[in-house]
Amino acid sequence: MYEPLFNYINRYSKQILTAEEMTVITSVMEPKRLRKKQYFLEEGEICAYTGFILKGATRQFSLDEEGNEHIMQLAIENWWIVDRNSFMNQVPSAYFIEAWEDCELLLLPRAKLDTLLSIPAINTMFWQMSENNHIAAQKRLDDTISLSAIKRYENFQRLYPQIIQRFPSHQIASYLGVSRETLSRARSRSVR
Repeated sequence: MYEPLFNYINRYSKQILTAEEMTVITSVMEPKRLRKKQYFLEEGEICAYTGFILKGATRQFSLDEEGNEHIMQLAIENWWIVDRNSFMNQVPSAYFIEAWEDCELLLLPRAKLDTLLSIPAINTMFWQMSENNHIAAQKRLDDTISLSAIKRYENFQRLYPQIIQRFPSHQIASYLGVSRETLSRARSRSVR
C-alpha cells in the first residue's frame, strides 16, 4: 500500500528512504477511502490533512455567489491533495475537495507534519513539491493572461493527457477558465 508513496518520495527527493524512515512514514500516514462524490474537505472546514492519492481522482473547487463551480485542481494517482492555506495556517478553507472517482488515499495529519519533515528525503520532497507548485501556478496564471483558449487546451492536453481522459469536458473547461463551447471549439481545432 505504501510503495507508491515511497517511490514518489525517492523520485522527488533523489534520496533513498531507510527502513527506519519507512517505518516512521507508515506509522504517521493514515489509509483512507473515499467514495465517489464524498468530500475530503468542505468549504469552511479547516484542512486537517494532506492526502496522497493511491487510486482514484479528485477535484478541488470553489463556488461563487451564483453557485457556479470554479475548478482549482484536478488530481489523480501519485498527486497530493490539500488546501495549502487552510492546512498550513489552520484557517477555514475556501474550497471543496471531492472524490471524482472512488479513492484510496494516504493521509498526513497536520499535527504529524513536523515528524515527517524531520526525515531528510521528505523535507527535500516537500521543498521540491513547493517549488514545482509555485512554478505551475505562475505558468497557469501567465497562460490564462497571455494565451488563447485553444493554446491553453493544447498545452493542457500535452501535459496532462490522463486527466483529459478521466474528467468531463465541463470540468476541464472550468479549470482552464473557458466556456464549454470554447473548449469544444478548441478540441475540434486541435484534432485537425
